[in-house]
Amino acid sequence: MRTAFAAAAFSVLAVTGVFAETNEVKIGAFTFAVPEGWTQVTPSSPMRKAQLEIARGTAKAEVTFFHFGKDQGGTTAENVARWYAQFPGSEAKQITENVQVGPVKITFAMTEGTFSSGMPGGPTTPMIGYGLCGAILESAEGSIFVKMTGPEAIVKTSTEAFKKMVSDAAKTGAPRA
Repeated sequence: MRTAFAAAAFSVLAVTGVFAETNEVKIGAFTFAVPEGWTQVTPSSPMRKAQLEIARGTAKAEVTFFHFGKDQGGTTAENVARWYAQFPGSEAKQITENVQVGPVKITFAMTEGTFSSGMPGGPTTPMIGYGLCGAILESAEGSIFVKMTGPEAIVKTSTEAFKKMVSDAAKTGAPRA
């Protein structure tokens, strides 16, 4: 009887959210709320601090998070240039936006075209019809690099949620008065 009662009580608590799993990614001082419909997956590289997947049927985009520490990982300009270089010939479609959220500077980088997928300096695979929406949050602990790549349609329809996730995270990492 007690076991049945305990199981029923746990079920009620789980349904009401008391034991609900949080859907967040914490990187450095920032907490990123994972948008609805996006899934946390095991990072495919030890360099990645976290990785998300956005699935639309059989097509998938990925969102990757990197944090190398203070004064590591290169400058914002160097990373934006490297990201754009992964989309050769996309110069006319490159959009860079700088946003200030409290004390946190965010640089968004967006483009589309043929993505040269692969590790820098290694072999690449051309992915035609791909998009990029990346963000760099500058922090005293070292910048956080967040990069969404995938089929252009998924990236375009997910850009607003991506920017909200990043901007909201900047608020969590901002020093409190």
